[in-house]
Amino acid sequence: MRGTGPKLGAMPASPITRLRAICLALPGTTEVEGWGEPTFRCPKIFAVYSANGNHRSPGRPGVWLKAAPGNQALMIRDRPERFFAPPYVGAIGWIGVWLDKRPPWKEIAELVEESWRLVAPKKVVKAHDTLPKTKATPR
Repeated sequence: MRGTGPKLGAMPASPITRLRAICLALPGTTEVEGWGEPTFRCPKIFAVYSANGNHRSPGRPGVWLKAAPGNQALMIRDRPERFFAPPYVGAIGWIGVWLDKRPPWKEIAELVEESWRLVAPKKVVKAHDTLPKTKATPR
Protein backbone atom coordinates (compact mmCIF):
# COMPACT_ATOMS: atom_id res chain seq x y z
CA MET A 1 0.00 0.00 0.00
CA ARG A 2 1.24 3.47 -0.81
CA GLY A 3 1.64 6.22 1.77
CA THR A 4 0.91 4.09 4.83
CA GLY A 5 4.24 4.26 6.61
CA PRO A 6 7.68 5.77 6.73
CA LYS A 7 9.85 5.50 3.65
CA LEU A 8 12.53 2.86 3.76
CA GLY A 9 15.73 4.40 4.95
CA ALA A 10 13.94 7.47 6.36
CA MET A 11 15.26 8.48 9.74
CA PRO A 12 12.92 9.91 12.36
CA ALA A 13 13.54 13.53 13.21
CA SER A 14 15.97 14.03 16.07
CA PRO A 15 14.56 15.38 19.34
CA ILE A 16 16.18 18.80 18.82
CA THR A 17 14.79 19.04 15.28
CA ARG A 18 11.26 18.38 16.51
CA LEU A 19 11.63 20.62 19.56
CA ARG A 20 13.05 23.44 17.43
CA ALA A 21 10.05 23.27 15.07
CA ILE A 22 7.61 23.44 18.00
CA CYS A 23 9.38 26.34 19.71
CA LEU A 24 10.04 28.44 16.63
CA ALA A 25 6.39 28.15 15.53
CA LEU A 26 5.50 30.37 18.50
CA PRO A 27 5.50 34.14 17.80
CA GLY A 28 8.46 36.21 18.89
CA THR A 29 10.61 33.18 19.60
CA THR A 30 14.32 33.13 18.89
CA GLU A 31 16.90 30.41 19.32
CA VAL A 32 20.08 31.35 21.14
CA GLU A 33 22.90 29.04 22.12
CA GLY A 34 23.44 29.13 25.85
CA TRP A 35 25.69 26.91 27.93
CA GLY A 36 26.53 24.96 24.78
CA GLU A 37 22.90 24.03 24.04
CA PRO A 38 19.96 25.58 22.15
CA THR A 39 17.70 27.79 24.25
CA PHE A 40 14.41 29.28 23.10
CA ARG A 41 13.41 32.78 24.20
CA CYS A 42 10.54 35.27 23.89
CA PRO A 43 12.41 37.41 25.07
CA LYS A 44 13.07 35.42 28.26
CA ILE A 45 14.08 31.76 28.18
CA PHE A 46 11.13 29.37 28.13
CA ALA A 47 12.83 26.18 26.88
CA VAL A 48 16.34 24.74 27.17
CA TYR A 49 17.38 21.66 25.20
CA SER A 50 19.69 19.26 26.95
CA ALA A 51 21.44 16.71 24.75
CA ASN A 52 22.15 13.25 26.00
CA GLY A 53 25.57 12.70 27.43
CA ASN A 54 26.18 16.06 29.04
CA HIS A 55 26.20 16.90 32.74
CA ARG A 56 22.70 18.40 32.55
CA SER A 57 21.05 15.31 31.05
CA PRO A 58 23.17 12.25 31.69
CA GLY A 59 22.50 9.70 28.98
CA ARG A 60 19.14 11.04 27.78
CA PRO A 61 17.98 14.03 25.73
CA GLY A 62 15.51 16.33 27.43
CA VAL A 63 13.98 19.78 27.52
CA TRP A 64 13.59 22.08 30.50
CA LEU A 65 10.44 24.19 30.60
CA LYS A 66 9.08 26.88 32.86
CA ALA A 67 6.06 25.50 34.71
CA ALA A 68 3.18 27.11 36.54
CA PRO A 69 3.54 27.04 40.33
CA GLY A 70 2.86 23.59 41.76
CA ASN A 71 2.85 21.76 38.41
CA GLN A 72 6.37 20.36 38.70
CA ALA A 73 5.66 18.26 41.80
CA LEU A 74 2.40 16.91 40.35
CA MET A 75 3.95 15.98 37.02
CA ILE A 76 6.95 14.22 38.55
CA ARG A 77 4.75 12.36 41.02
CA ASP A 78 2.31 11.21 38.33
CA ARG A 79 4.84 10.31 35.60
CA PRO A 80 8.42 10.02 36.90
CA GLU A 81 9.39 8.04 33.79
CA ARG A 82 8.63 11.11 31.63
CA PHE A 83 9.27 14.13 33.92
CA PHE A 84 12.15 15.19 36.18
CA ALA A 85 13.37 18.18 38.16
CA PRO A 86 16.19 19.66 36.05
CA PRO A 87 19.41 20.81 37.66
CA TYR A 88 19.74 24.50 38.49
CA VAL A 89 16.17 25.59 37.60
CA GLY A 90 14.31 22.63 39.08
CA ALA A 91 14.59 24.30 42.48
CA ILE A 92 12.45 27.18 41.18
CA GLY A 93 9.75 24.95 39.69
CA TRP A 94 10.89 24.28 36.13
CA ILE A 95 10.05 20.84 34.75
CA GLY A 96 12.29 18.55 32.74
CA VAL A 97 10.79 16.33 30.05
CA TRP A 98 12.71 13.35 28.65
CA LEU A 99 12.71 13.35 24.84
CA ASP A 100 13.62 9.72 24.27
CA LYS A 101 11.58 6.50 24.37
CA ARG A 102 8.84 7.64 21.97
CA PRO A 103 7.95 10.98 23.56
CA PRO A 104 4.36 12.21 23.18
CA TRP A 105 5.10 15.16 20.88
CA LYS A 106 1.59 16.59 21.02
CA GLU A 107 1.82 16.78 24.82
CA ILE A 108 5.32 18.24 24.59
CA ALA A 109 4.04 20.93 22.20
CA GLU A 110 1.35 21.83 24.75
CA LEU A 111 3.91 22.04 27.56
CA VAL A 112 6.22 24.17 25.41
CA GLU A 113 3.38 26.57 24.63
CA GLU A 114 2.43 26.76 28.30
CA SER A 115 6.02 27.64 29.17
CA TRP A 116 6.12 30.23 26.36
CA ARG A 117 2.90 31.83 27.68
CA LEU A 118 4.53 32.28 31.10
CA VAL A 119 7.34 34.45 29.67
CA ALA A 120 6.04 35.99 26.42
CA PRO A 121 4.82 39.58 26.44
CA LYS A 122 1.04 39.76 26.93
CA LYS A 123 0.48 41.51 23.59
CA VAL A 124 2.33 38.70 21.76
CA VAL A 125 0.23 36.04 23.52
CA LYS A 126 -2.96 37.97 22.76
CA ALA A 127 -2.05 38.26 19.07
CA HIS A 128 -1.26 34.53 18.99
CA ASP A 129 -4.62 33.70 20.52
CA THR A 130 -6.45 35.53 17.74
CA LEU A 131 -4.79 33.46 14.99
CA PRO A 132 -6.73 30.52 13.54
CA LYS A 133 -5.48 27.22 14.92
CA THR A 134 -3.26 25.31 12.46
CA LYS A 135 -0.74 22.52 12.65
CA ALA A 136 2.02 25.15 12.55
CA THR A 137 0.38 26.99 15.46
CA PRO A 138 0.19 24.53 18.38
CA ARG A 139 -2.43 25.41 20.97
